Amino acid sequence: MAEQESIIRQHKWYLGVLPGSEEDAQRGKKMLSKIVVHMARLMYLIAGLAMASSVLLTVSDVILRIFRRPILGTYELVGVLAAVAIGFSLPQTSRTGGHVFLDMLTDRLPPDLWKGFHILTRTLAILFFAAVGWYLCVMGNDFVATGESSTTLQIPLYPVAYTVAFCCFAVCLEFLAEMSETKEGKQ
Repeated sequence: MAEQESIIRQHKWYLGVLPGSEEDAQRGKKMLSKIVVHMARLMYLIAGLAMASSVLLTVSDVILRIFRRPILGTYELVGVLAAVAIGFSLPQTSRTGGHVFLDMLTDRLPPDLWKGFHILTRTLAILFFAAVGWYLCVMGNDFVATGESSTTLQIPLYPVAYTVAFCCFAVCLEFLAEMSETKEGKQ
């Protein structure tokens, strides 16, 4: 038993769930936050590339239509790229607070009540995005089983469902990191 505890204490990756020093818990929280920041930035870059590709594809299709040479499957490709752009931008948008806030009432709350409200809303957001991610995994499994693909280009749809599910789980991780920062008193 003592050996197991020693082995557990040697691993610094946990987030204070296991018995350990407060310093170990702080290192784990900082590591989670650092991982989430890097992951969100990388995903945001991928979202930007998907968006730029979508614009380039659409403009090229419009220009080629003038010469009666449209790009086959543009609508499908733009749809897939839009799913990638939206999904991959979610963690960074949440991280930087780039979404719409309705904080008319919460700005007037005392700090302790604000922290509690903030943690509650983040917990609800984690549950929501986890449920959406799970549902997208189920949908992806259904797409695999039925061989569902796009009409014109026959692009399999299951990778899109799994990719957006991954993005939803990444948002959950971002909210978890944000909650650990909120508990430390950061607003």
